[in-house]
Amino acid sequence: MIDVHAHFAEEGYDFPAEWEKIKAAGVNTVILAADTLEHAAWHAKFCKEHEGAFFTVGVHPSELANFGRQTVETLEETAADEKCVAIGEIGLDYHYPDPDKRAQRAAFEAQLDIAEELGLPVQIHSRDACVDTLAILRERFGRMKHGFLMHCYSYGAENLPEFLELGAYFSFGGVVCFKNARHVVESVRACPMDRILSETDSPYLSPFRGEKNTPANIPVIVEKLASLKGIDFEEMKAQIRRNARALFPKLH
Repeated sequence: MIDVHAHFAEEGYDFPAEWEKIKAAGVNTVILAADTLEHAAWHAKFCKEHEGAFFTVGVHPSELANFGRQTVETLEETAADEKCVAIGEIGLDYHYPDPDKRAQRAAFEAQLDIAEELGLPVQIHSRDACVDTLAILRERFGRMKHGFLMHCYSYGAENLPEFLELGAYFSFGGVVCFKNARHVVESVRACPMDRILSETDSPYLSPFRGEKNTPANIPVIVEKLASLKGIDFEEMKAQIRRNARALFPKLH
């Protein structure tokens, strides 16, 4: 099984015990998503030492204080690592009061440029910014030839076709297991089988309320996805693996 989006850097996990727990759960591939360059560097080192661990590099829209030319250069250098499978997580986040929308859009587009130049897919974070995210992706339609993931997709089934038309993949995590997650459940049911992926966003959004999340919870999420799609667990596992390899060709 695979977790396409998790965070380990500075999150207080006990290694190597946590990694052994993840492997014992049957999760043999984990993509560690960056929110800062520092965390991407931490993940890069971890991935060199752990088989089945891969990473992304990017700057989250809430972490743009020092974003500039040096950021872009460092990002490009880090992305050259053989275990860097995507640019991300990047995007737009208008959730908190008074977001600097102009700065967020500029950084998002600059990092999309890097993905295009390097031939890498993108992991997109988009919260309370559906309209602007779609506008940017539409403007680039035809140029984003290496695909993109709407990580922890939450905009509902009604918007899913708009992202799908642009070539999106969609990952779903522990929220799908919540009793009040009607919008996420509807999105899973509407998502084509060849576009669905599993993630945890660890240490956040555990399927078990109040607990720290871990990629070891992926089997619980995959089981729920299989149930919602009306297929068996093994079939869902195999489909997610195919989808991940299609979107992230550097996985091996």
